[in-house]
Amino acid sequence: KKKVDRDGDIGCCGYCLMFLSFILVVIFFPFSLCIAIKVVQEYERAVIFRLGRVVGGAKGPGLFFLWPCIDEMQKVDLRVLSYDVPPQEILTRDSVTVAVDAVVYYRIFDPIMSVCNVNDAFRSTQLLASTTLRNVLGTKAMSEVLSERESISQEMQHILDVSTDPWGMKVERVEIKDVRLPIQLQRAMAAEAEAAREARAKVVAAEGEQKASRALKEAADVIAESPAALQLRYLQTLNSISAEKNSTIIFPLPINMLSSIMKK
Repeated sequence: KKKVDRDGDIGCCGYCLMFLSFILVVIFFPFSLCIAIKVVQEYERAVIFRLGRVVGGAKGPGLFFLWPCIDEMQKVDLRVLSYDVPPQEILTRDSVTVAVDAVVYYRIFDPIMSVCNVNDAFRSTQLLASTTLRNVLGTKAMSEVLSERESISQEMQHILDVSTDPWGMKVERVEIKDVRLPIQLQRAMAAEAEAAREARAKVVAAEGEQKASRALKEAADVIAESPAALQLRYLQTLNSISAEKNSTIIFPLPINMLSSIMKK
């Protein structure tokens, strides 16, 4: 990390300028207080530069005093901010183009580092998030992008957190919002899924036919052992047909009987 000198030593000339600033405050009192007194909110911190050097640590929240003409203040927001990463056209490891967008939640944990070590900490973090999303997903296959969103989010968070630490930024969370596939690929995947469902349905139907055949064979064996059972089953079938009020009833005749009649 790049360390920032926070001792605020401005030298002999600096103290002379402070004395002149004090004279200005006294001369224009109480109007000078409108410029010299600053207020920082609870969720903000102030980084004060005195003649170009950082004075102590971050100030706030509350009320504090600035020396006119020699002190400059820059406010830093400490609240968690969210950034919606624009959809990125990414070529996966298996040469499939997908559009992916994500959300990054981040905050500043060191106001002085975020001001002194980078020009625009928020903008730099946003650009780094877009680049990291492309780099991480470029090493994944399409199936991994669709099924391993949680692990990809954690990997992105770790990379961003390490990279933005010298800027005083903390990446709290990264979430993959949406993964959009090409229309042709969606149709191909839908056709593949439909074919798999049809194959499973045929297997289930074949298994049902096999079980039904076995049941019919067992029933035929039982009826063959007792000829009276066949007559009872015949009467039961007639009863079922008559209950439905059908006008036509088919009487089955044994083939042996027909053969004897035809011989005569």
